[in-house]
Amino acid sequence: MPKLKSLEDLMKIKEKALENLKVREVGKRGKITVAMGTCGIAAGAKETLKAIVDALASRKVDDIAVVQSGCMGLCEVEPTIKVEIEGQEPIIYGHVTPENAERIVEEHILKGNIVEDLVVKKGEV
Repeated sequence: MPKLKSLEDLMKIKEKALENLKVREVGKRGKITVAMGTCGIAAGAKETLKAIVDALASRKVDDIAVVQSGCMGLCEVEPTIKVEIEGQEPIIYGHVTPENAERIVEEHILKGNIVEDLVVKKGEV
C-alpha cells in the first residue's frame, strides 16, 4: 500500500472501502453488523459472529449480509450487533452470546419480532 500523503488520500481509500461494502450487500434485504473492537472480541464477539453465520446458513437465509465493524462505543454491553432490515429502523442488541445470536436470527430475521430483552438502542448510533 502506498504511503498516505494527505487527508484526501485517506478519504479516497475510505470511499473505495465503502463502495466495496455496498457491492457485498447488493441484492440483500438486510445486514447484521458485528462489533469486533478489542472490547467486543474480549467479550466473545468472534463466537457470536460464528453463531450468526451458522444460524443463517442452517436456515438457508442468504439475503442477509453479515459484516464486521470496529467498536460501536457500547463496551459495557458487548458483544453487540446491529440488525438493519430494509424498511425498518436499525436495532442494536447487546450481550449477544451465541445462544442469543441464534434467538435473534430466529425471531428478528425470520419472524420479524424484535428481541426486546436484548435491545440496547433503536435507530442509528
